Amino acid sequence: MPNKHNAGFGDQVASLVKTLQADVPDCVAAGVVDMSTGMLLAYETVESHPPEVMDLLAGATLDLFQGRTVVMIEDVFKERRGLDSDQHYFQEVLVNSDNVTHLFLRMNSREDVVAVIVCRKSVNVGMLFAQARRVVKDHAGL
Repeated sequence: MPNKHNAGFGDQVASLVKTLQADVPDCVAAGVVDMSTGMLLAYETVESHPPEVMDLLAGATLDLFQGRTVVMIEDVFKERRGLDSDQHYFQEVLVNSDNVTHLFLRMNSREDVVAVIVCRKSVNVGMLFAQARRVVKDHAGL
């Protein structure tokens, strides 16, 4: 696995963000969160947002996927299904707010990296999932 702090990794993250914003319908923002540090690695947005809002997005992503209660739920599901794995159970989370739809996707090849896509509320959710999954799959080497 490549070192995520080298220049190649940074270029791959930037490419993922740009491709998500270009290819996902009604996308108004895209970013990548490092779950091992809780940091937002890169983002693109059509509007400016205060830095503290972007930091909160990274923290909220960490809570969604690896918060204490979420990990407990994952452990119960794995136990009940007889799974003995360190792999996280939750891979995708869709959140609808009043004005936008957020999709959070773990990278298939790197569970510690999550892509975040924010779209207008009018987005076709099926197309959102299809395009976001395709882009994430195309960036599997991340």
